[in-house]
This record gives sequence, C-alpha cells and structure tokens, in this order.
Amino acid sequence: MTPVKSVLFVGFLLFCFGLRAQTAILTGVILDEQNQPIPNVNISSGESGTISASDGFYLLRLVADQENTIIFSHVGHKNVVLEGLLLNTNETFEFNPILKIDVVQVSGVVVTPTGEKSVSGITTVTPEVVRKIPGANAGIENILKLLPGVSFNNELSTQYNVRGGNFDENLVYVNGIEVYRPFLVRSAQQEGLSFVNSSMVSQVDFSAGGFQAQYGDKLSSVLDITYKIPTEFALQADASLLGASATVETLSKNKKLSSITGVRYRTNALFVNSQQTQSNVRPSFFDAQSYFTYQLSDQLRLNFLGGIAINDYQNQPLNRQTNFGTLLAPRALLVFYEGNENNRYDTQMGALKLDYKLNEKIDLNVTSSIYHATEEEFSDIIASYELGEVNTNLGSDSVGEITTSSGLGSQINRARNELDALIVSLAHHGKYRVDEKLLQWGIRYNHEDFRDQLRESEFLDSAGFFIRPPNPEFVNNQPDEPFNGALVPFEGVRAQNQVTTNRFAAYVQFGNRTQWGGHEVYYNLGVRSQYWSLTGDGFTGNTFFLLSPRGQFAIKPDWDKDILFRLAIGSYQQPPFYRELRGPDGNINPDVKAQKSVHFVLGNEYSFKLWDRPFRLTSEAYFKDLTNINTYTIEDVRLRYRANNNAKAYVYGFDFRLNGTFVPGAESWVSLGYLKTEENQDNRGYISRPTDQRFKFAMLFQDYVASIPNLKLYMNLVYNTGVPGGSPNNADSYQFQSRLRDYRRADLGISYIFVDRNTSYPKDHWMGRFKEFSLGFEIFNLFNNQNSITNTWVRDVDTQNQFAIPNFLTSRVLNLKLSMRF
Repeated sequence: MTPVKSVLFVGFLLFCFGLRAQTAILTGVILDEQNQPIPNVNISSGESGTISASDGFYLLRLVADQENTIIFSHVGHKNVVLEGLLLNTNETFEFNPILKIDVVQVSGVVVTPTGEKSVSGITTVTPEVVRKIPGANAGIENILKLLPGVSFNNELSTQYNVRGGNFDENLVYVNGIEVYRPFLVRSAQQEGLSFVNSSMVSQVDFSAGGFQAQYGDKLSSVLDITYKIPTEFALQADASLLGASATVETLSKNKKLSSITGVRYRTNALFVNSQQTQSNVRPSFFDAQSYFTYQLSDQLRLNFLGGIAINDYQNQPLNRQTNFGTLLAPRALLVFYEGNENNRYDTQMGALKLDYKLNEKIDLNVTSSIYHATEEEFSDIIASYELGEVNTNLGSDSVGEITTSSGLGSQINRARNELDALIVSLAHHGKYRVDEKLLQWGIRYNHEDFRDQLRESEFLDSAGFFIRPPNPEFVNNQPDEPFNGALVPFEGVRAQNQVTTNRFAAYVQFGNRTQWGGHEVYYNLGVRSQYWSLTGDGFTGNTFFLLSPRGQFAIKPDWDKDILFRLAIGSYQQPPFYRELRGPDGNINPDVKAQKSVHFVLGNEYSFKLWDRPFRLTSEAYFKDLTNINTYTIEDVRLRYRANNNAKAYVYGFDFRLNGTFVPGAESWVSLGYLKTEENQDNRGYISRPTDQRFKFAMLFQDYVASIPNLKLYMNLVYNTGVPGGSPNNADSYQFQSRLRDYRRADLGISYIFVDRNTSYPKDHWMGRFKEFSLGFEIFNLFNNQNSITNTWVRDVDTQNQFAIPNFLTSRVLNLKLSMRF
C-alpha cells in the first residue's frame, strides 16, 4: 500500500470510534372518524411529549435505535397506543392516526432502518441516505449501484444494469409517470443529470425482479419514486465544484395548494479533465422540475408534474497517452486530436393527475402526460495515433515516451445525428380495498412518434492508405493488381426514419393477507396485456399482442425469530422501443418481436437485533429464462442493437444484503452478489453476454466521531469483476471474449453539521435562520484505481495483431460541498 493510501486508510479508521444515542422524528396529522383534524391531542412517549396543532399536525422527537411506546389521548376520544416503534437516527416516520370514540386502538409497529418488512420484494431506501452519500453522480442511481444485483462500471453514468440486463430494461416511475433516458447519448460524460431530483424525493422503492403486474413491460427492474408533498415552507440550497441546486417548498395558508420546485446545474469538467484524454471541454447540464398538488375537496386532488432539461456537451479533444502491456513488454498509445464535438439533448415533460377517493374502499385516478425530446450529435474529429514500445530507463530524459513505433495511422469520425421524439400517454388506475384484500387495475394508452436522421462515418488511414470495410466487394490483390475505387468509410450509417407506435396496455391484480395455521400469509396474482401497432415510412407496419401472468407469495411463519419467505414467478415481455427497432445500418426492422423473460425468485428476510440495534439480512436466489433476445453491443453507454430475435439466454445468481445500524445513529449496509448470464446466437453455442458481471461486493458506511458527533463520515465501496471487453468493429463477438479489468472504487465524504434537528441556535444568532447547515468535502476514487469502461482496438502493422487498449475512467478528484436549508 502506498504512503498516500496508508494515510487515507488511517484517516478513515479514526472515524470508527465512539457511540452516542440520537433522536428520530414521529410526525403526521391526527383525524377523527369524519376525517376532520383534531387539535390539542396529547402525544406522549416516556418523558417526551407534545400536542397537535389546530390543523391536527404534530411532531414528536423520539429516542432512536430503541423501542418506543407512543400514546395519543384526547378528551372525548379513546386512546391510540403505538407500541414497539423502532426508528433509526434522524429517520422521520409518518403516522396519521384516527381517534375513535368507542374503542382503544393498540398497534404494534417495527420499522427497520430501511422501512417496514417487504412482502412484495420491494427494497425501500430512505431519501436521507440518498442525499448524503457521496458519488460522482450523487443521487438515487448512486445508491442503487450499492445494492446487490445492480451494477455498472462507469461512475459518470446514471444508468445501471440489473441481474444481467441492460439499462434499456429498467422501468423508472416518478409519481406513477414513466420517464425515459436519452436516445442518442453514447458517452457517460455527455449524459448530464438524472431525471430524478433527490432533493424532491419522499420515498424510493426498488425491485430487482419478480415485480407485480401493476408495473410495466420491461425485463429487469422497477424504480418507483414518489416526490414529497410539502407541509411547510422550506428552502434548500446546495453548491459544490460540480454545480449547484436549489429546492423550494411552499404551502398555502388554507393548506390546499402545495408545491415543490427544484433547479439544478451541473458540469462534468472536473471529472473529464481527470481522464487521460486532455481536452478543452465545456459541459453544461441544467434542469428544472415542479410538482404541484391542489386539494379540490376532501375526495378530489389535482397534481401536476413538469420539467425541462438542457444538456449541452461541447468538447475539443487535444491529446491522449495510454500506457498498457506488461512489465517486460510495456507499450503505449499516443493520440493527437483535431476538431470538436457538440452534442445537445433537450427534454420537456408535463403530467396532470386527478386523484379521486370515492369512499374508504375505492381510490381512482386518471393521468395524462406528454414527453418531448430533441437530440443532436454533431462532431468532426481527426485522431492521429502512434503505437509503440515505451522507454523504461529511469535515468533517461525520455522515460515513459515511445521509442519504437509499431503502428501509425489516423481515424476520422464525423456525425450529423438528429432525433425528435414525442410520447403522449393517457392512463387510469384504480384500487378496491376490503379488509386485507386489495383489487387493483389499470389501463394505459401510449402514442410514440420518432423522427430520426443518422449520418455517421468513420475513415481509417494507415501510412497514407485508406482501409476499406471488410466486405467482399472491396477485396483486392494490391499491389500485384491495381485497385480503383471511391474512398468509402470503414464504417458508415446513413438513414432517415419516421416511426409511429400506438400501445394499449392493461393489468389487473388481486392481493390478500390472511392467516394459515397461525402463520401470516400474503399473495398477489395478476396479469398484464399489451397490444401495439407499428407504422412508418419505408416499411410495412406490424401488430403484436402480449399476455404476461405474474404472481408473488410470502409467508411469515409463527416462529420466535422474525423471518419472512418470498416466492415470485412471472412472465416479463418487453416490446421493442424505438432503439431496439433500429439495426446497425440505421434502418428500421418492423419484425422485431418482444423479448421474453420468465423470472423465478426465491428470497427471505431475517430481522434481528445485534448489539441491541436492529439489523436485517435479505437473501435472494433467482433464475431468468430469456427467449427472443435482441442482441446488442455496448460502447460506453451506447447500446447498438442488431434488431433481431436470434438468440436465447439465461441468468442465474444469488444476492445478499445485511443492513442496520453498525454504528448507533447511522444506517449502513453490506451487499454481496454473484451472477452468470450467457446467450446462444443462432445455435452457435453459449457465450458471455455484455453484462456478465459475475462477482460483486459493495458497502455503504456512515459514522461520526464520538467526541465531535457533528463531524460525519459517509463512504461507499464497490468491487465488481470485469465484464466482457467487446470486440473490434465488424468482428465476430464469438472470437473476442476477453474481459475488462475488475472495477474497484471508493468514494469518501466528510461533513461538519453546524445546524440540524439536534443542533440549533437562537433566532438572534446568525445561524438561527438555518434549519440545516453543513460544510464538507468529498474524495472520489479515493485510492485512485484505474478503471476502464471499453477498449480501443489498434492494429500493429508489424504483426497484424490487434491490441485492446483500455479507455480509463476518472482518477482521484476532490470536491467541496456546502448545504443549507432554511
């Protein structure tokens, strides 16, 4: 271990001492049997107590990491007793009791650091954790990559793979509205901001497979985000070397109208400039979102979600040197660039939702939404490269420089790509609840209109000779026989498409919770269907119909130990979206069918106490049988489909996650996973898929110094074994199955909390205006590991061998961070 690493590691260990109990918050609104707020209700727990306001609102501070009993009492009403409430430090739990006049209510609740025990296979992550954990892309996706079964070896990207799938196979909902990722983006450093604004989030639910029929038609996962409804005015501002953000929460005097608005600005220049390619880069990413709610009546509520995003990436690469090889045979690739690239990805979306509570049993809603994206990729890059041996003589003035060249050439890349996408949706959802039985249904219509123009070309030149594509018409016998022909690109795409898709989807599911021989049993049975028609210019349209049954079963045995077992089996079919319809030549194949996957998931959750603190061990084994696979290649974050259904595949693996308060008052977890996924193309035999991750270890750790409890530490560690490294252009992937190096990364954040719920100042103090105030720093890639995302393939003119030269990701980066809440 180097001295730098040793110092950083010792610094990390200094934070692992000391214990101090802290507090959590119980809050909500107290109502009577007519759903009217009750003022002056006494809420007590041990020596702590408070009373409800005129609108029924209350807030009570509790001792964290131990069981609490809370009593709600009011003259003329019977008591409500909440027993066994166990909350993590700084956790906020919402409980809205209804006081009755004829019966005393006693309820037992155990809340672990990640929420209530899940019977449907949904993982819940607290928004507080999401906002505090450091990462190159801090936010929801940064936390997901610390969960077992979720991975992607690119810290600049917000995309992720789940259990062997690619990132086009993940559903993302915000308040029930599906959101989409950019369509043309090819590099993570161009990607910009995730749609989800973590400062606006109140709840995060995630399922890595075996999810219910109410969720859509994708193969891998569901991320379900709920934005918060404010209960008071608040203003939060954050600033760092990576950008800035602000969030405003408002509530009208009559408390019928509420809004939360977030504005973010980000630049990736700090990361891009830490890579081996030196460049003049001006990335600029901006977005604004608002979520409004208006209570029209006790039964009717109107919601609006709107947002715009402007991602502008301008880059002028200058040079790059990448050293690779072995100690005995070191090599280097030296590249000089000319030209620039200018990419822009703009999106606008708006959604209107009407919630209607017909009665205590029936909830109905209608949602309409529109999503519009315009994307442009313009680039002209000339790259002149030299491949050779490296001078390793430490006493030489030219140590590290190329001494003997074995490959010279140049590459010209040109792109003029434009895309315009419009997606309009109308949906209805309903719930009918009787006791523990729940019937849910929904129907949705989507109209998708894509207009796309692709013009890409790549010319390869070696020692003054243009290299033609490896196609039969370009075979020649030079220099014995002269060859006359036009200069054509080694790889080129020219296509213009207009595609329209109309989709009708529906689902119905029934869930029930009951008792069986003293054991608590839960089951959910459902079915989804989808019909879609495809039309467009230059091809014959097509129609398809899908039916996907799904089921989940859970049992909590009547044992002394708190254990839950889960089983999920279902059919998951993913109809082709625009990107899956487009082949390598840029043209549309209307005959692409839905990819199919059958999930088998067996899991259990074991909740227990260790050191008198709550812990939970979650284990899952899964198998996925996939057919009609549309094969693809990955280059950075760009997926290039072959627009076929010529393969079958399988995935199996195991996931383990232990989470709890390893240090009192701070939630942490450890994840461990193993998966294997292979595909068989045209019955040629099984090979690893591009997402064949194999082993994964991840840890999220939070701590504080006992003598300075407001000095907090946040750290995440990730180790993934390498995925297949891809193949050269026009090469057979069966001949290239080497893997990238293992991905290892640690991000560290240290903050001092000047003001929070537990530390406050008088109003006449200059810090008295703050509800929260913190200042800190983050070190990304703490141990400066060299991780790679793809390979650049360069041919040696002497041996004609092709070398896989790794494209390295970011090195160690320091970031300063300031956070305020008023």
